[in-house]
Amino acid sequence: MSISILGGGAFGTALAISIGQKRPVTLWARDARHLTENRESPRLPGMQLPENVTVTADLEIALDEAALLFSMPMQSLESFAGQIPGSLTGKTLVACCKGIDLTALQGPAAILAKHWPEAQPAILTGPSFAADIARGLPTALTLACADDVLGQTLQEWLSTPTLRLYRTTDVAGAELGGALKNVIAIACGACIGAGLGDSARAALMTRGFAEMTRLAAALGAKPETLAGLSGLGDLTLTCTSDLSRNFRYGLALGRGEAFDPTVTVEGAATARAVAQIAQQRGLPLPVCAAVAELTTGALTVPEAMNQLLSRPLKEE
Repeated sequence: MSISILGGGAFGTALAISIGQKRPVTLWARDARHLTENRESPRLPGMQLPENVTVTADLEIALDEAALLFSMPMQSLESFAGQIPGSLTGKTLVACCKGIDLTALQGPAAILAKHWPEAQPAILTGPSFAADIARGLPTALTLACADDVLGQTLQEWLSTPTLRLYRTTDVAGAELGGALKNVIAIACGACIGAGLGDSARAALMTRGFAEMTRLAAALGAKPETLAGLSGLGDLTLTCTSDLSRNFRYGLALGRGEAFDPTVTVEGAATARAVAQIAQQRGLPLPVCAAVAELTTGALTVPEAMNQLLSRPLKEE
């Protein structure tokens, strides 16, 4: 199975470096000049692309491969898919982005299936930083594919000596875990930025995980999937590390500081999408709702904390 990675950002490049140690990979980027000339990404300085990786800015060349890994920001996936002409019949589509589209209120698998109904999309997600993957540090991810036979094939082709993939058929659970943990990471970052302490962060992580599981179950996912790498594992990493963009964004909110607008923060749009879904379904998701209002400026961090702490007392 030949592989193309669509998206030359940090994560797409890191995947190319890792998988390219094992087999040929085509890496597509809109602006491929730096990657072609220097064989490294400015976002991953010092991490050289293996000889097995072919870099191209020609989308038609990249689409020739059998497996297409979509590695771009979630809010860009819909428009990117709309720019691809014709059918992708016979191709295996793997979404490597995390989030919920703010307009469609759908995850990446549904977006891909909408554009290519004949395809059976898979999801690659879990606790990982691009730099760790590129450096060859041990990393474990979830590969979700409804067709378990296809999932086994992808698991074999995408795993490397340092990138270990665990398989599931619960696509909805895997993609929701990856999307929702970013929302909770913003809350935890705001908590730490405002000086509310590690005990408060632990409470937010725990209650946030309960909300993740509640929404996932309402949308047809298996609660046990959320207890795996794509849910609890990714939540733990993202809520406790300064390397997380969503956590850093929350830190800036908590400190009352500006945040670099060029940095992609998937959790901000996802929080607003989740708030809409929760309202439509009548689901109580107070942490996610507070984050949605934080990202729009409708609430300050102290107001959000007071709002959460003044909720009626209840059983866990």
